[in-house]
Amino acid sequence: MTTSNSGPLAGVRVLDFGRYIAGPFCATLLGDMGADVIRVERRDGSEDRYVQPIVPGAAPGEGGEGSMFLQMNRNKKCITLDPMHPRGREVVAKLVASTDVVVANLPPATLTRMGLDLASLRQHRDDIILTTVSGFGRGGPDSEKTGFDGVFQAMCGAAYLSGNGEEPVKSYAAWVDFGTASFAALGTMAALMDRGKTGQGQMVEGALLGTALTYFNFHLIEQKLRGTNRVASGNRSQYAGPADSVRTKDGWIFVQVIGDPLFKRWARLMGEDHWLTDPRFADDLARGDNGRLLSERTAQWAADRTTQQALADLAAARIPAGRVMKPQEVLEDDHIAAVGYLEDVAFPGMPADAPVAGFPVRMSHSTVGIRTRPPLLGEHTDEVLGGLGYSAAQIADLRTEGVI
Repeated sequence: MTTSNSGPLAGVRVLDFGRYIAGPFCATLLGDMGADVIRVERRDGSEDRYVQPIVPGAAPGEGGEGSMFLQMNRNKKCITLDPMHPRGREVVAKLVASTDVVVANLPPATLTRMGLDLASLRQHRDDIILTTVSGFGRGGPDSEKTGFDGVFQAMCGAAYLSGNGEEPVKSYAAWVDFGTASFAALGTMAALMDRGKTGQGQMVEGALLGTALTYFNFHLIEQKLRGTNRVASGNRSQYAGPADSVRTKDGWIFVQVIGDPLFKRWARLMGEDHWLTDPRFADDLARGDNGRLLSERTAQWAADRTTQQALADLAAARIPAGRVMKPQEVLEDDHIAAVGYLEDVAFPGMPADAPVAGFPVRMSHSTVGIRTRPPLLGEHTDEVLGGLGYSAAQIADLRTEGVI
């Protein structure tokens, strides 16, 4: 972890009302780039603090926090607050007055009820930036519905085209949530740049359904313009080939060939030079249509080799390939360790340091990444409220009244 803060967003304050992934990780990315992020939670802790708990049944700060929380909340302070309480609204007003960005992944009507809509926030700071994330987006008949990542993997067509066609399969990775968080952070950065030029704040709106459609878009374009009506084909690509997972003597690898130069190198490695003039493999589309043959040939080749041997031969031929790794193998991978993609972050009550993926983009001048561990529940409530001018006695009264 780095202890200094020379990130490009140093001096920017963010209020994070987000929950689960899309909202909180947007704020996390802003924090990785130097923003001062304050996470606002319920007095007993927000539900996303306990997803996939490390020590099931344990209390906050004793290992009860979940793996999701440990990833989503580095570089943040935490206060507890009931924003619906009249005195809680007073605290929100003071916080917003000294804040640049409010992040909240809530449906539009809920934002309004909580006083976190743009019009309400502007009563406290007229150039505020509100970054919102909802499931379905504003303006349609489903706008007030809620939904999680898997719902939108299903709704965009991705789940239907995953698996082997026996049933739809969603990805284990929450790519819709993380993609939405990334787009929202990008939009927030742009809004900060615009405010620097115009002096105007604005609302930045992300939606999980919009992200899912964006990531899956070129498949939808093909469907509209060609009417292909594709069905699931396992790990085998339908657009090029060979691109598939194949078994070696001691494991699995994934090989991905796209474009004529790569196909020529693959054919020569396989000893199938005559396939270079075979009309079944004339271009990517033809190779995708006949991908089963290419996958079978690759599998035959790989079956005689260990994973290490197969990957070495593919690398020598400059053909993209990688080992299919179990999660424990990922943690033990030499390259991942050498590059430093995962950082050990200690947290109270945990049996060991957590391997947290830091900011995935390196910058040559600015310092970005993990500076502080995730916060304990309400760890910074007194500090933050004290900075707003509340005395120790006033803070004690707020706690007695159930505001914090």
